Amino acid sequence: MKNFVEELKWRGMLAQIMPGTEEYLLQNMVSAYLGTDPTADSLHIGHLCGIMMLRHLQRCGHKPYLLVGGATGMIGDPSGKSQERNLLDADTLYHNQEAIKKQCAKFLDFDGNELNKAELVNNYDWMKDFTFLDFARTVGKHITVNYMMAKESVQQRLNGTARDGLSFTEFTYQLLQGYDFLHLYQHNGVRLQLGGNDQWGNMTTGTELIRRTLGNDVEAFALTCPLITKADGKKFGKTESGNVWLDRNRTTPYTFYQFWLNVSDDDAERYIKIFTDLDRETIAALVAEHTEDPGRRTLQRRLAEEVTTMVHSKEDLDMAIAASNILFGKATKDQLAQLDEATLNDVFKDVPHYELDRTQLGGKAIDLFCQEDWEIFPSKGEMRKMVKGGGVSLNKEKLVAFDQPVTADDLIDGKYLLMQRGKKNYYLISVK
Repeated sequence: MKNFVEELKWRGMLAQIMPGTEEYLLQNMVSAYLGTDPTADSLHIGHLCGIMMLRHLQRCGHKPYLLVGGATGMIGDPSGKSQERNLLDADTLYHNQEAIKKQCAKFLDFDGNELNKAELVNNYDWMKDFTFLDFARTVGKHITVNYMMAKESVQQRLNGTARDGLSFTEFTYQLLQGYDFLHLYQHNGVRLQLGGNDQWGNMTTGTELIRRTLGNDVEAFALTCPLITKADGKKFGKTESGNVWLDRNRTTPYTFYQFWLNVSDDDAERYIKIFTDLDRETIAALVAEHTEDPGRRTLQRRLAEEVTTMVHSKEDLDMAIAASNILFGKATKDQLAQLDEATLNDVFKDVPHYELDRTQLGGKAIDLFCQEDWEIFPSKGEMRKMVKGGGVSLNKEKLVAFDQPVTADDLIDGKYLLMQRGKKNYYLISVK
């Protein structure tokens, strides 16, 4: 059986591990779980390290459980947070759960016939009928307040680093998460919990609850991955526009691809180990090639290709590369026409935008694109000169005459025109 812990170590994916975990994994096929709260109907790339841990776990012959926190998602986890999160209703949580499972099916095998096929569980299923009195008697009596107060996540919220203190609801979160581990231990044979390093306190509460409930000789373990940051120490996965999501409707494959393509050299060398399946030898060869000529961005390109294909598809990767070429290299009108509207707007989000009334279609290019409040051309005379010199393109094709008619047949997605002046000056025109 492949050594799961060793795989995590060389990839830089291991932060903390309970004594005896590695030995237990080498001697047994282990069921392990990782929890995620369904607070949105998509994961973002901040979740990817944990999902990749489950992926490597399954590839090493063990059985992964993805726990969707339908119950705990109604409360909110104080770990790493400065404020209590919004509480969601059951219908929203169920919708989010199904969307998350669909995304994770690209990383984990839920449908195979192997003993270690992945399973999805929702803690709402075992918590919904659990009364407060049952909880106090079954769980609360085993864990002291002193033990709970000592947790770093609790201390941070109590000692003034958060504005709103800590609610009782959140204070009980570690007991709820601990009970998840106990329930999965007893009903699903789960012996290991995986998570981000900010979850270590909650996870050790789970192993402690199992031992105090079932006896000190039981085997229950915890293992965490580091919280991924950028080389400059800033939060990973955040951009000016917010999170980088796995859902194409929230983050287009083009923007997703560009995120990975634009990471720093240091980050690319770390991320390619964490977020791809590439083996040690392949990565070492890529690092050596990149070091010889960093300007070619070998690491970034391979990283972007691997992650985009895994999260989306090879077809989406091809479209993302083609979209990149439209702005940064050579491209054709056909390639431009293949972009969906969201990708088109992402590609050209930083270029000047203008609006054109649909009734003006059929007019001459010089009249349409030399409007008084537009800044595409300084004057009609300048446009004539540039068209004659071959320096003006409409939808990636040279404009052959300044008085060429522009019709509805020229529209991209039925509503856009792309003007290009010279090599680098683009203008996107929306036809209303």
